[in-house]
Amino acid sequence: MPVLNQEPAKDLGGRDGLPKLPLPALKDTLDTYLKTIKHLLTEEQFSKTQIIVKQFGSPGGVGELLQRKLEERRENKANWVYDYWLNDMYLNNRLALPINSSPAMVFPQQNFRAPIDSLRFAAHLISGVLEYKMLLESHALPVDYARGQLAGTPLCMEQYYRLFSSYRLPGLERDTLVAQESSVMPEPEHIMVACKNQFFVLDVVINFRRLNERDLLTQLTKIARMADSEEEQLPPVGLLTSDGRTEWANSRSVLMRESTNRDSLDMIERCLCLVCLDEPSGPQISDTTRAMFMLHGGGLGKNGGNRWYDKPMQFVIGADGCCGVVCEHSPFEGIVLVQCTEYLLKYMIGSPSKLVRAASVSELPAPRRLRWKCTPEIQKLISNSSDKLQRLVKNLDMNVHKFNDYGKEFIKEQKMSPDAYIQVSLQLAYYRCHGRPVATYESASIRRFQEGRVDNIRSATPEALAFVRAMTDGKLSTSDTEKMEMLQGAIAAQTEFTITAITGTAIDNHLLGLREIARELRIDQPEIFKDEAYVISNHFILSTSQVPTTVEMFCCYGPVVPNGYGACYNPQSDHIIFSVSSFRESPETRSAEFVTSLAQGLLDMRELCNKCNSRSNMNTRRRTKTMETHTQTDTKWQNKTPQGPFDQNKSQKAPPQVLIKTPDQAKMEAQTQTPSQEEAQASKKH
Repeated sequence: MPVLNQEPAKDLGGRDGLPKLPLPALKDTLDTYLKTIKHLLTEEQFSKTQIIVKQFGSPGGVGELLQRKLEERRENKANWVYDYWLNDMYLNNRLALPINSSPAMVFPQQNFRAPIDSLRFAAHLISGVLEYKMLLESHALPVDYARGQLAGTPLCMEQYYRLFSSYRLPGLERDTLVAQESSVMPEPEHIMVACKNQFFVLDVVINFRRLNERDLLTQLTKIARMADSEEEQLPPVGLLTSDGRTEWANSRSVLMRESTNRDSLDMIERCLCLVCLDEPSGPQISDTTRAMFMLHGGGLGKNGGNRWYDKPMQFVIGADGCCGVVCEHSPFEGIVLVQCTEYLLKYMIGSPSKLVRAASVSELPAPRRLRWKCTPEIQKLISNSSDKLQRLVKNLDMNVHKFNDYGKEFIKEQKMSPDAYIQVSLQLAYYRCHGRPVATYESASIRRFQEGRVDNIRSATPEALAFVRAMTDGKLSTSDTEKMEMLQGAIAAQTEFTITAITGTAIDNHLLGLREIARELRIDQPEIFKDEAYVISNHFILSTSQVPTTVEMFCCYGPVVPNGYGACYNPQSDHIIFSVSSFRESPETRSAEFVTSLAQGLLDMRELCNKCNSRSNMNTRRRTKTMETHTQTDTKWQNKTPQGPFDQNKSQKAPPQVLIKTPDQAKMEAQTQTPSQEEAQASKKH
């Protein structure tokens, strides 16, 4: 099986014609680096860093050598940073995937009145998956084009072709992202169904024919019945995949000693995706609890063992209507997950269930239960993994908040980018909670380039700090007009950094490349990467991501550092959904307090905008009245009919936003071109 973090086997999804990712100038990156970290450091720390950076970038110095080597690498690679980035962001990371790495999309709450309803939903969803896979196989998926900032550019489509054809294989020191492309092995034609911690093979093609929805429901009903058989129940092996990556690699080696286990692992690793039929998650179903259960399954006592976290797509269908998808993040970014899940939900809304009309396969073989040979050693490993997952479950502090006071339409009326505005509000919320700025990560898509993934928009700008201080310090010396100018300055700085990032000239990937090429050349690690400032600047206490959707659902994920917050947001016309996470074990963070501060900050920012607009309008009216008076005086003197120039043409109102209500009450917002909708897209510091 080819490995995706090496040279790709072939062009997938339109790499041809896209430019290569540029390599920024060394001086530009070092200058920007100093600007982005100065206000995060003490004067003493910054003075030391200035000297180190100057030495690194000096003529004939190590920085210039490494830059030349990166230039050579750019000539020889489709994307000079891709391998470095994939390893650093994901494959080298030893933390467990649940919460720490794998995000989830939470679907609208479903109303299942009987057990068969959830199975019908699953059959309909699987039909949508198979339709989507057909689009991928025939390369019929339309090319994405950039929206928002610098709209209209075609984007690299490679990530879509990893949705159902890749697998993250655990390693002792580094994982491997494996592609299921092989001339020897047949194309996978099965889905794994997890039910009551058991795994079943659901063949979706039998006798060269794809199963229709009625056949799928028949097979799912058999699986649910088989899972109820207590005498055949096997240990919850899926819990092993929730462990740290090195621990899971060790456990997998133990499993592989038995041929039965090898066969079962092979079936899972080659499947299209997982469908997890979950037990009810509990009596209180809120957005927050649904998000938590989607991220970790609730541990062993709930559905924590009903997962296999190495697969990119795990569709979760709870008997209580708690549904969504958990994704292993290394093969693709959040926008790809959103596009796929939106297709599936719209398919289910727009394509009526075909349970009656379609002809069935006459003889359906029973689905196969995966068998495991579990020695006492494996039982102990499962128990250890279960304990660690339970600690993760207890540690997660999640708060999903629907801010209903306004949405992106109000922000657009202020002639501001909704994404930049919300990023500034996150800076304000953190500063009010903690009294200091911190390194912040907002992912920016670089899919304009071959094999492009993401770079970082460093949202903790000096301009944002000036604004949040003015809004927080309580001094009366700063007028509303000055605060408004500071807000506009912060948004302008955020927008400028966004454009820098999406055009491939941000600093994080470049610094990573310089660090990794030094390692490859076996050069002693340059002082710039040992410096305390570099550590601080890469400790992303705020890990943020905009994940806009046109279907009623939201994204959530965990923090990326122990004392940090994960902050995902979905801006809609008249509201914004925030999913804020932190860890309970940290004495510094509390998600509820952060959300309260965030909501208040958004209200304060609106009040500021309204005050300044009101004054601006009043001044405009005064000027208009004065001009009208002058005009009337002049025209009376000229003995002509008075005519106020400002009354002649009234501005047209924008047409109302079109909303489509679906049969199951899902609410779809008409597609809008939100600034930075694609560029500042779904992904965090992953």
